[in-house]
Amino acid sequence: MTEKESIQSKQLLSTRRRLLSVDDYVQGVMNGNRAIIAQAITIVESNLPKHMEMAQKVLKELIPYTGKSVRIGFTGVPGAGKSTLIESFGMMLCEQNHRVAVLAVDPSSSVSKGSILGDKTRMEHLSRHPHAYVRPSPSSGTLGGVTRKSRETLLICEAAGYDVIIVETVGVGQSEVTVQSMVDFFLVIMLTGAGDELQGMKKGVMEFADAIFINKADGENKQAAMNAKVEYNRLLHFIQPITEGWETKAFTVSALTGEGVAHIWKVIQKYKQVTSMNGFFGKRRKEQMIDWVHSMIEDQLKARFYGNPSMKKNITKMEGLLLNGHTSPTLAVQQLFNIYDENG
Repeated sequence: MTEKESIQSKQLLSTRRRLLSVDDYVQGVMNGNRAIIAQAITIVESNLPKHMEMAQKVLKELIPYTGKSVRIGFTGVPGAGKSTLIESFGMMLCEQNHRVAVLAVDPSSSVSKGSILGDKTRMEHLSRHPHAYVRPSPSSGTLGGVTRKSRETLLICEAAGYDVIIVETVGVGQSEVTVQSMVDFFLVIMLTGAGDELQGMKKGVMEFADAIFINKADGENKQAAMNAKVEYNRLLHFIQPITEGWETKAFTVSALTGEGVAHIWKVIQKYKQVTSMNGFFGKRRKEQMIDWVHSMIEDQLKARFYGNPSMKKNITKMEGLLLNGHTSPTLAVQQLFNIYDENG
């Protein structure tokens, strides 16, 4: 922690004795005060009504200053070295005077509901860099951990001046689909030497990739990685690219030696140039914003349905009738919605 950040942290500790105002949060974020950025994200992640209300007021003021970053999604098979590669990639960008924020979306402990991966520990060098900000985010049981909170955290980081936002997610199933819906460029990390090259990664995920990078292409594994690159490019030839005007390709990279890391940024820059020229870059962001609204509507409806005290009793009652064979699943759902509509 720098001397400036130490002073900022002490100032924040003193302000915690009183409730920070919307202006305090907005100015703190805009000034790049890491302590206040952290607290702003904390109230975004909170489920307390007073925090949620404050968070929305803060976000409303920050919205005009968002949208200027490149948003990159990182995913891959377990053990693919995502965090190591992200750290190497992030450090390279920081040395080029970019400001990098990493939102590491963690699975949550079913007991504590907390983050269990410890990304700040795994990205020790990057998290200490003055141009970087690493934020592990507990998923609180939500698939993939990518919820409204992760999207709003992204906006706060953009308003704070971070021009590269990296979202790392767990490499399992549907979570990648969700991450792809909130980033500009979706990068899939793969490995060689595991027998089936698609082992541990659903083939469908490749359909969402804007690029595939085969990691650990070093030492005795380098030739195997080169062979895998050829195989992936052959497979990608038969898959319709998700991005208009862009051809998804596979490349090799080594987070250990650094070979190929700079090429990741070159590919992303080329992608932004192509999609900005054909209008797809802006089109995708607009579509993502609309999808975000619909996703939040679904979340609100679900929360209100299950949070209704009357419904809790009726759901339990209906479950009993279902288990005793006195109703069918479809009829049970219809009856529950009729009760919900009657209660208004």
